[in-house]
Amino acid sequence: MTAGESPAADDAVWGPEPPAPLVRPFLLTAGRIAGGDSLVPPIPIETQVIATDVGLATLEAFAFDQHRDIIMICRQPQSLAEIAAKLRMHLNVIRVLADDLRADGQLALYVPQDGSARDATVLRRVIDGLRDIPDSRGRVRER
Repeated sequence: MTAGESPAADDAVWGPEPPAPLVRPFLLTAGRIAGGDSLVPPIPIETQVIATDVGLATLEAFAFDQHRDIIMICRQPQSLAEIAAKLRMHLNVIRVLADDLRADGQLALYVPQDGSARDATVLRRVIDGLRDIPDSRGRVRER
């Protein structure tokens, strides 16, 4: 906050801090952890997730708000990392919940091909995309 700005102006930009969740993460996952089955590795964070028609049709039937929130966010494809950031939840909780929703046919998961995370062209595109984002003064970094 700079001189002359009120705290209310800061809240308008960033929004108020959401209240702490009433349900603890270990209850949401029933104590399970991502990759807890040694035969099945955790879902990669760059996995793209999208809600299915079944998931969208059952929005009001979820026992936990977090399940509904994941489906609502995933109306458009999102990565697991984006979902965790938007819902302000731990990534491993999102991994477990997304896998549960996938098993119930409410989410579709698209795991990237092996080796694509190590592809230098992907990294270059990410770096270029980040440089194209204006800074706080509205200036774009030159390449």
